[in-house]
Amino acid sequence: MNKSSMGQSKKIVTTVTYAALILGSIVMIFPFLWMILTSSKTVPESMQVPPTIFPAQATTENFTKVMASLPFVNLYLNTGLMILFRVVCAVAFSSMAGYAFAKLQFKGKNLLFSIVLIQMMLPSQIFIIPQYQMVAKLGAANTIFALVFPGLVSAFGTFFLRQAYLGIPNEIGEAAYLDGCNQWQSFTKVMFPLTSSSVAALTVFTAVFAYGDLMWPQVVNSDVKMMTLSAGLANLRGQFTTNFPVMMAGSLLAMLPMVILYLFFQRQFIEGVAMTGGK
Repeated sequence: MNKSSMGQSKKIVTTVTYAALILGSIVMIFPFLWMILTSSKTVPESMQVPPTIFPAQATTENFTKVMASLPFVNLYLNTGLMILFRVVCAVAFSSMAGYAFAKLQFKGKNLLFSIVLIQMMLPSQIFIIPQYQMVAKLGAANTIFALVFPGLVSAFGTFFLRQAYLGIPNEIGEAAYLDGCNQWQSFTKVMFPLTSSSVAALTVFTAVFAYGDLMWPQVVNSDVKMMTLSAGLANLRGQFTTNFPVMMAGSLLAMLPMVILYLFFQRQFIEGVAMTGGK
């Protein structure tokens, strides 16, 4: 094969690759564009067959209706606090547990870590009833603590940070011990700072999972003022008919905090996701 043929083949491959990427981007972006356009339509326009892409006349009435229907200030606050406390608990407890499983020797270590792995393998829905009974007996239903409760300990975070600590040579901890550090000082001053990239990734995943949690906030908090954004939006769904423009307006308002966070911390988001693909 001569150089011209190789060059032509490379151009074809490049063109096909970019075409596939552009098509994939359109497929991913279209639902968001549809949500934005539908939020400015009337109810008949949103249910018209064949569907109309652009509204005949854009309206902001749907945003007024959804803000009157739901206490968005409370929903934003509850969601923010839930994410904050879940991230803090996941980072703090998972770091300590991951370090213990990776670097310490104690009885029952393998058994306890097997329990952590089993918890990761089981669907989270089977824990809802016992967790709700625990919260109810504590008298903590319809509180921020109830929203945070399932995230006090993260099996995924423990496993994830254990792998990060396993990647740190034991010689570093031994050197810290020779310099006079006890086990706690070795963890806090030497080992934990070396896992900053892994902690950032865990923070990203914990925040995203908490933001998208729907079932638990609906179960544990029946008061709409103590719900999160995802659970509050579920109340907009009618039993027989749904006002889709109002629901799309609410979805757009609920999406804004995460979009803003991504715009400010997109480097951390990308690095956090990318680093999970390789050591």
